[in-house]
Amino acid sequence: MKRFLVLWTGQFISAIGGGLTSFGLLVYVFQKTGSAAGMALVTLLGFLPTLLLSVPAGALADRYDRRLMMMIGDGCSGLGILFILINMMNGDVTLTTICIGVFISAVFSSLLEPAYKATVSDLLTEEEYSKASGLISLAGSARYLISPVIAGIVLSFANVSVLLVIDICTFILTVISTFVVRKGIAKKNTEKEESIIVSIKEGFNSLKNNRGVFLLVVVASVLTLFIGAFQILAEPLVLSIADAKTLGITETICASGMLVSSLYLGIRGIKKGYVKVLCLALSFAGVFIFGFGQFERIPLIIASGFAFFLMLPFANNCLDYLVRVNTPVEIQGRVWGIVGFLSQIGYVISYGISGLLADNIAKMKGISVGRGAGSVMKIAGAMLIIVSIVTYFIKDIKQLEETND
Repeated sequence: MKRFLVLWTGQFISAIGGGLTSFGLLVYVFQKTGSAAGMALVTLLGFLPTLLLSVPAGALADRYDRRLMMMIGDGCSGLGILFILINMMNGDVTLTTICIGVFISAVFSSLLEPAYKATVSDLLTEEEYSKASGLISLAGSARYLISPVIAGIVLSFANVSVLLVIDICTFILTVISTFVVRKGIAKKNTEKEESIIVSIKEGFNSLKNNRGVFLLVVVASVLTLFIGAFQILAEPLVLSIADAKTLGITETICASGMLVSSLYLGIRGIKKGYVKVLCLALSFAGVFIFGFGQFERIPLIIASGFAFFLMLPFANNCLDYLVRVNTPVEIQGRVWGIVGFLSQIGYVISYGISGLLADNIAKMKGISVGRGAGSVMKIAGAMLIIVSIVTYFIKDIKQLEETND
């Protein structure tokens, strides 16, 4: 657990730095273009490489040193941010430049996630998984909880390049923490004669042969379609009625809901009823997405956002546990890569269409982009509720928990 906490600290710092860059670039794009679609494009290009490369990255995590992969992924992902910074300092930054830099950074970051999740299994016992998942959710929430308010304040007196510099500096600390953990773990012997394709196929077969896990991943992919709409459209909705500083404060207060539930899970964990908790958390998340899109006053938007983020760690914790305890440790790297790919396809679809839908609805109805975003979010919230309820009655998913009682 001590080594896990060192590793977790590095990822916590990295999440803050990444959140500063993400917030700053998206605000910059919206201010320059006034389009939700432009923001969605940047988000999509920052996410797509992680999705497409997650499967081979997972196979590599089972064949090679997982900590070394994390160091390479974290360290080299700074190159894309450096590319944007250099162009910004030279006055040559455009939407295309930002998209290229974000894409480069995401390519290297794709090495990180499967190796990180598999490393957690290397370091901890099964009894510690739930608590670790809560802390991982807490680190992930840092980009929403801490980064926005810092970025909003910085942007009130400086430009986005300052945020990029801070992000680049965080990569150094992250690599150091991973290096410290790597020194304390013996290198594993791998069968390097096995091809990457065969390794990936083995992981996919393991996933496919466990019908409950496979169906859970399919359901997760559908859920991410609707959650992705919230992620894409929350910022243009708020920016249409407030400035960047207010947006930063709004995001931080909303994300504090994630902090509350992550702390609870980090201390107490979940003991039983994982499928029930999963479906309840996602159903309530749908209700609060609908509320976020419905309201036009900042206090009510904040209340809905806080409640939405309060639900996410519970859902993530349950998904993580159900997959982890039903997957052999020795192939978790490739399985997590495949799970990451399949479960997050919904994000790609959502990132690709949500911004365009919001812009087109705004034009058709003669309303602001923010209200167009609100209309899309209400539809997404309603659909999330329906899918969550249906999931609870899928027998194969419920049996995942029963086999580990």
